[in-house]
Amino acid sequence: MKTEAAVVLEAGQDWTVREIELAPPQAGEVLVEFTHAGLCFSDEHTREGGLGAIPVVGGHEGAGIVREVGAGVTGLEPGDHVAAVFVSTCGACDWCVTGRSNLCEQAANNPDNVAESDHRFSIDGEAVPANCGLGTFARFSVVRAHTLVKVSKDVPLSAVAVASCGVLTGFGAAVHAGKVGVGDVVLVLGAGGVGVNAVQGARIAGARDVVVVDSNPAKLEAARVFGATSTFESMADAVAHLAEVHPVAKGADVVIVATGNTTEGVVTAAYSALGKGGTLVLAGMSQDVMAKNIHLPGTQLIFNDQTIRGTIFGSSNPRHDIPLILDLYARGLLKLDELVSQQYALADINRGFEDLRTGKNLRGVVAHEGAADGRADGSEA
Repeated sequence: MKTEAAVVLEAGQDWTVREIELAPPQAGEVLVEFTHAGLCFSDEHTREGGLGAIPVVGGHEGAGIVREVGAGVTGLEPGDHVAAVFVSTCGACDWCVTGRSNLCEQAANNPDNVAESDHRFSIDGEAVPANCGLGTFARFSVVRAHTLVKVSKDVPLSAVAVASCGVLTGFGAAVHAGKVGVGDVVLVLGAGGVGVNAVQGARIAGARDVVVVDSNPAKLEAARVFGATSTFESMADAVAHLAEVHPVAKGADVVIVATGNTTEGVVTAAYSALGKGGTLVLAGMSQDVMAKNIHLPGTQLIFNDQTIRGTIFGSSNPRHDIPLILDLYARGLLKLDELVSQQYALADINRGFEDLRTGKNLRGVVAHEGAADGRADGSEA
């Protein structure tokens, strides 16, 4: 079959929207009609050539409707609503069975797990990979069944799409990786899609002060909507505030870095705000994923009993945590609708990323033309 998709043909070029070929699902695979796809900075890193192969069909954050299942697929059937997750959960590897499915051995974002024979997209007869094995910037895609999480049809698919990556990454950075506790003081660097959800996670976990630093005043205003108690454009002002509100630790209990390009300067500044016994969580990637961006005084880590850790997908288990996030949303305890600054047609995807780069959006979402958002009764809009 043919499907419309946004692809990168050469590193650094804009997204090209064109019709491409899609082969049918094989054993263990599912044909999904994606209705919505989130625009994430990770896709920018991919477009620039710093993350994954090129050419590539873009998109790793999205939601849609199952249209066909391959042989051997259980737990999914045509008509099911699903979230697409880039980390995969095979349920059988050592990481999955010990509760750390965000490190699943079968993760499609690991190039070693995706052979050319696994590619279902093609352009002019040449196989083309899908970003993270998903390719949510295509109206239709064939993905591995264990990269999908079935969700309630009561939740709009536009909300499911953003929950599938950025929301869970930020929420989990606070709740799982940072282990924010009641009464903690938390600092979040970066008030984008991941950062404001770190704010939500910290708030729900019981933090008494959630401080956000971002150079964009509009994003700081948005951060307050999501639960930030104090916001600053200047890191120096934030550090002074933390020393005042938490004099015992002389800094934050948890610092979460959620910047779109995590440089050495960002990490050093984040560490300067970390209090005694605190945890520094790196949830934002650098533009060059192999860049050496940590250069810190190790002995001070020892003296202050501090921890520095990274987190992929918020150290979350998507099969447990995506339904949890959507339940919190349904109960009015977590904001998702407010996260989507604007929806774009696929043809406008480059404008969407320009808005992301210039700080106009917390999260932009592509709404695929003609795709259904879904209703509570399961019918299509």
